Amino acid sequence: MRLLAEPLEGVRLVALAPRHDARGAFTRLYCRDALAGLGVPETMLQANLSASPRQGTLRGLHYQLPPSAETKLVTCVGGRIHDVVVDLRRGTPGFCRHASFALDAERPQLLIVPPGCAHGFLTLSADVTVLYLVSAAYDPASERGVRYDDPQFGIRWPVPPALVSERDLAHPPFDAARNRAW
Repeated sequence: MRLLAEPLEGVRLVALAPRHDARGAFTRLYCRDALAGLGVPETMLQANLSASPRQGTLRGLHYQLPPSAETKLVTCVGGRIHDVVVDLRRGTPGFCRHASFALDAERPQLLIVPPGCAHGFLTLSADVTVLYLVSAAYDPASERGVRYDDPQFGIRWPVPPALVSERDLAHPPFDAARNRAW
């Protein structure tokens, strides 16, 4: 595991090192000791798998409030995605800024999303599978989201979303005066 980029405080892209042989490949996705120096909590409490059969599916932008705020470890294990993280932490140099990443199952990488950041992605191929490890259990009472097309974030999605859930369409724009931020 090798750090590739940290465009926002604590938002880190890590290269994974698949090992190939005649049988195929083996990739270590999580190693507590290797990730400890990158700000990843010692314990990840939940693993989630997201499957999106359709290209152009948008999921996000999601986050959880304290005390259920979570670190997410995100990797694309099938297909390709345009992944976005928005910093909602007051007082950070990146407050209300975003970072975008191209995640591709053919080029294994791990994205570290710290608490206080909203996360979402757009599928760039059909049959996308994304694996998340999270440091807090899902808590519906703490669940929040902001609009993927909120103009104050200035996110440029590579293609217009073809499918967005009603729930994600109902997220409000982010208003720092109204929304709780870290």
